[in-house]
Amino acid sequence: MLKNHENALEIERGRKFFKRNDIFLDVYEKRYLKDFEKYSSFLEEEGLLKPQLRFNKKDIDLLIQFKQGIADGSLLKRRNELEEAQESVRGFSHMFFKNDKYLDGKTLLIDAINKIFNITLVDNKSQQYLYMLQCEAPKLIILCENGNFLNRDKIPRANGYELWYAGGRNIPKLEYTHQIRRGLPIYYSGDWDKDGLEIFELAKQKIPDLELLLPDGISKSINVSDHKSLWKYPETPEKLSGLNPELYNEEETLLIIELIKKNHWITEEGNKLKVMIENSSFYN
Repeated sequence: MLKNHENALEIERGRKFFKRNDIFLDVYEKRYLKDFEKYSSFLEEEGLLKPQLRFNKKDIDLLIQFKQGIADGSLLKRRNELEEAQESVRGFSHMFFKNDKYLDGKTLLIDAINKIFNITLVDNKSQQYLYMLQCEAPKLIILCENGNFLNRDKIPRANGYELWYAGGRNIPKLEYTHQIRRGLPIYYSGDWDKDGLEIFELAKQKIPDLELLLPDGISKSINVSDHKSLWKYPETPEKLSGLNPELYNEEETLLIIELIKKNHWITEEGNKLKVMIENSSFYN
């Protein structure tokens, strides 16, 4: 931004600071003052105007939209759904930002969202190796790539789903889970991208009867979502990005090929857990 002002001859660079030129104030008042007053007033009203604040313009615009939506009632239904679902930080980020990890580490922005919606988004992090969401009479176990589903207990516990979270690729100790399985069938829920499916394959080495859940969520562009897990061999999608073709049925294989061709992925958080189980071998 300073470089743009310098190129426009509105400011000039000194040894340790910039100095405004005669036209700077006129340009500033015409182009930026109105927005500055708008944002400054909003942040001050919300108690967010602090020296450590690092929000960008898009963040503040979205916070203003949230505030207006709560005030005029257009976001009240969504707000109640978020509270009912015990939504996580990453789940919220998936809904309102292009990247489900956009809010990771942005404590002040998360606090602002919580305040405006009058909710408490659940933290994504767990320091336990095998984090479990138990229920009274489990019918099956779901091994989750991410912790999002484990932070929302109502649907799993109402339907007899015991959820396990081993923490991404940290799966070696799954080898020692035979006793705590109690003979229950076990399924895998994860991102449908190269990394997520590779984790499934590694987990299946430890638990040979582990079954993959077919996602019901909508795919999205890897490029648009700034995603880091890229498909291999995009020019030959039938290679399944180097995945083991013997581990996938025809429907799963066709979906992987389609995702590779479109350069898309499906986030675990974008799926409905109950729908995936109802479409699984457990009910078929």
